[in-house]
Amino acid sequence: MKNFFRLTLAAVLIFGATTAYAQKFGRVDMNAVISKMPEYTEAQTNLEAYGKDLQNQLEQIMVEYNKLYADYEKNAPTYSDSVRQLKEREIMEVQQRYTDFQQIAQQDIQRKEMELMNPIIERANEAVKKVSVAGGYLVVFSTAGDQPASAGLAYFDAAALTDVTAQVKAELGITE
Repeated sequence: MKNFFRLTLAAVLIFGATTAYAQKFGRVDMNAVISKMPEYTEAQTNLEAYGKDLQNQLEQIMVEYNKLYADYEKNAPTYSDSVRQLKEREIMEVQQRYTDFQQIAQQDIQRKEMELMNPIIERANEAVKKVSVAGGYLVVFSTAGDQPASAGLAYFDAAALTDVTAQVKAELGITE
């Protein structure tokens, strides 16, 4: 009988403790937060300008290629074999330079985007952390609207999670 009371008391205490300390879960639409940050607009403008500069350089290589190719097409019948081979090699070298520059430019754009976006993402994450700690949230999931932002999540019920997007925006000083 004593064991029964002890077991019952232990069960009540455990049940009461878990109810009293219920975990809170939240969600935040990071795209909605980041896209409203003033730094984001500035980063996008800088990234577009950087991309435009790279595009202009790529176009210059294409102009050079077109000029060489047009000259070759026009004068090919008059070229000796050695001159024709030299001109063909020049055209192929410019083609290769164009291809190489395209690949390097793509990598540069990705690197520049990371360089510009990482501080913005870090600032947004810090705001999420502050809101999470202040609100007593155990976990705050990043979402894209009502869908999980991570492919690693198979399912979650967005309606069961508290949306803290507005609080995070407020923490960052974003007004809509």
